[in-house]
Amino acid sequence: MRKSKADTARTRERIVETASKQFRRHGISDAGLSRLMAAAGLTHGGFYRHFASKDQLVAEACDKALLSLTDGLAARVSGKSPNRALPLLLETYLSRTHRDQPATGCLLAALGSELARSDAATRDAATNGFLRLAGLIARQLKTFRPHEAQDRSLAIAAAMVGAITLSRIITDARTSNALIRGTKSYILKAARK
Repeated sequence: MRKSKADTARTRERIVETASKQFRRHGISDAGLSRLMAAAGLTHGGFYRHFASKDQLVAEACDKALLSLTDGLAARVSGKSPNRALPLLLETYLSRTHRDQPATGCLLAALGSELARSDAATRDAATNGFLRLAGLIARQLKTFRPHEAQDRSLAIAAAMVGAITLSRIITDARTSNALIRGTKSYILKAARK
C-alpha cells in the first residue's frame, strides 16, 4: 500500500529531526545513514525515497536545528525588555545544561568545524542560522545605532558559539564553568554603552 503525501511528509520530518540529533551527538561523518535511519525507526533503503544525498539531509537538518534554536530563544525572551531579554538569552545559551547536552543544543557549537568543510547548501543553512541568532541579539541592543548593534551582535553570537564549543572541549570542569561565566559577564559589559 502506498503512503499518503501526509505520511511521506511526516516520515521525512522524522528523518530530518533524527538526523539533526544524530549529527549533533556523533558528528556528521560518524552519523552514517544506516545508524541514522535505524534511529528514525526506518530501514536504510528508504533513505533515497526522501533525499537525493546525505548532503541534502545535512543541509535540511542544519536549517531545522538552527531555526528551532533561534525560535526557542526568541520565545524565551518575547515580551521582555531588552535589559532583561539579553541576560535571559545568555543564561539560556551559555549554560552548563546547553554545554552538557549537545544533541539538543546549538548545531553551530556542536559541528562548527565539520560545517566549515560541508557543501555550499549546508554552509548557507549554517550562515542563515547564525545570522538569525545575531539578529535576535541585535534586537536586544537598543542603546546602539543599528549598524553598531549589528556589528556587536555578530561578535556576541560568535563569542557565544565559541564559548560553548570550547567549554565542551576543556576537560577541567572548573575551567569549563569559568569560561561560560566569564563569557556571559564579558558580553553583558560589551552590550552596555
